[in-house]
Amino acid sequence: MTVHDSQSPNTAGAGDHRVHVRVYALTDVGHSRDHNEDTFLVADLEHGHLVDFDAAPKELSADAHGLLFLVADGMGGAASGELASGMAGQVVLNTLRASWKSHGALSQEAFAAALRDATETANAKIHQYAKENPEHRGMGTTATLAGLFGDRLFLAQVGDSRAYLVRGGDARQLTKDQSLMQRLVEAGELTQEEADASDRRNIILQALGPDAHVTVDLTHQQLRRGDTLILCSDGLSGLVRGDEIARFASEAGSVDVLCRRLVDLANERGGPDNITVIAARFDGEALTATTLGDAHGYTTFPIGDEAPAETVELRIPHATIKSDPTPRFGTPLPSAAAIEAEFARARAMEDEAAMGAPDEVIEERRRAVAPIIWLLLVAGGILAVWLAAKFFTKATPSAG
Repeated sequence: MTVHDSQSPNTAGAGDHRVHVRVYALTDVGHSRDHNEDTFLVADLEHGHLVDFDAAPKELSADAHGLLFLVADGMGGAASGELASGMAGQVVLNTLRASWKSHGALSQEAFAAALRDATETANAKIHQYAKENPEHRGMGTTATLAGLFGDRLFLAQVGDSRAYLVRGGDARQLTKDQSLMQRLVEAGELTQEEADASDRRNIILQALGPDAHVTVDLTHQQLRRGDTLILCSDGLSGLVRGDEIARFASEAGSVDVLCRRLVDLANERGGPDNITVIAARFDGEALTATTLGDAHGYTTFPIGDEAPAETVELRIPHATIKSDPTPRFGTPLPSAAAIEAEFARARAMEDEAAMGAPDEVIEERRRAVAPIIWLLLVAGGILAVWLAAKFFTKATPSAG
């Protein structure tokens, strides 16, 4: 890999068929937090080297094993969130150094599997650390990885940090938030505008650390010359819209200017969370120019015989509220909208049964909803006991 400041002349000559990347990264504590729980990294996977950023962007030339871009947003209170996001970045990079660099057959499928495996390893390490250190119980982090291999991006996603691709003045999200609001939008229970305005938009359904196992969402994207990748934590995406990201990317002449403008805008709008962004612009003979009809956006990448399965489970029992400054020791109760969504789903199952839907489809969906129904019953029982105790306390005369 070639790394040099963007102010230096580009040494790539004719016949250099690598993808060339101009990249910059920036993180900011925001206006409300007293410390930064976000982590980012950019790394050369050919040699395992981290890229250091100062005042100027860097220009990279990707070799056979590619490049890695990562943003992680930690949670858990005190130093736990910062520790979790830092561990995620370090474990992912170390795992790829150990496995991908020595991989015999370099292929798209092998690269995507390496990103997935590294993400799962990070989850296992963070989860085990929290078990062995009770003061960090509840620690977790999002992780959004973008790996450049050949002329294609591969993305591994856990949580709600995001990846956008800006092409021809249009920004499209390459990842899907693993959040309660996203699931309710997909279920038709909320509009995207309602979800964006909800005070429950910080409830995520997966993170690295809280559970022993995670399901990594793998996607991919064919790159074109001039494409710009944006990786960011929700401290940015929660305040800056996709069309604004696209406009800034088109107007900014350099990726460092783009990063600073995006962070400044998030802070102007309150900066309630840490703000982290990586901007990478792709060029070189290895990429073809954008043509009419080129599509970009969220596209799953199944490995081997795996097929993208329809997601029917809300996984509310495992939800984590990211903005809570203290570790979560209990299970947060589902929102009213989520409860209604689950009962609507149960009613739909009965309707399907009456209309002769296949038995295996009905049974699969019943199994998906059963944990939620049990959670609601338990929550109702706890509430009834609490109300009864409160009534008994008021009805009993105090002594003396």
